[in-house]
Amino acid sequence: MDIAKCLSVVDLLCAREFPTAHGRTDHGESGPGYHMAALRTSGDFWEGDGTEWEETAAQYEADRDGLTERLTDRWGPPQRFSLRSVLVRTMEGEEIEEPWAGLSEHVPDVHLWRACASDRWVALGVSHGYEELPFRLLGIVTEVDPP
Repeated sequence: MDIAKCLSVVDLLCAREFPTAHGRTDHGESGPGYHMAALRTSGDFWEGDGTEWEETAAQYEADRDGLTERLTDRWGPPQRFSLRSVLVRTMEGEEIEEPWAGLSEHVPDVHLWRACASDRWVALGVSHGYEELPFRLLGIVTEVDPP
C-alpha cells in the first residue's frame, strides 16, 4: 500500500466541495455531504480454500491501522465507531443519512476523526460484503454527523 498516495486522496476529499446529487467520481462516489474513495482494492475470492481470504483480511486491517497511525499524527487518536447498530436500525426502518446507512451494509466499524482544518468527519474502514467479493480500504469524508 502506498501510504503517501492514500493520504493525498484523503486530503483531496477533505478539500473538495460536496455535490448536490449522488454520483461516481474519479476516486469513488460522492453525494450530498460526503465523499467516499476506495484507497485500495483486493482481488476477488471465487476460488481457493479460504487461506488467501484470511490473509487478505488481516492485511487490509493492518493497512487501515498503518494509515490510522499517520492520521493520528494529524488529528489525535481516532474514535472507533461500530456500524453494527446502524445496520440494525436501518433494517428496522429508521432513516439514517448517507454515508452511514450504506457503509453499515459492508463495513463493520470505522476509525473516525473530526478533522480540525475542515470541520469534517474523516473515517477509515475495511469493506467486505460477501466472502467472494474483494476487500476495499475506504476513506470517507463527510459533514454528516455519525448516527
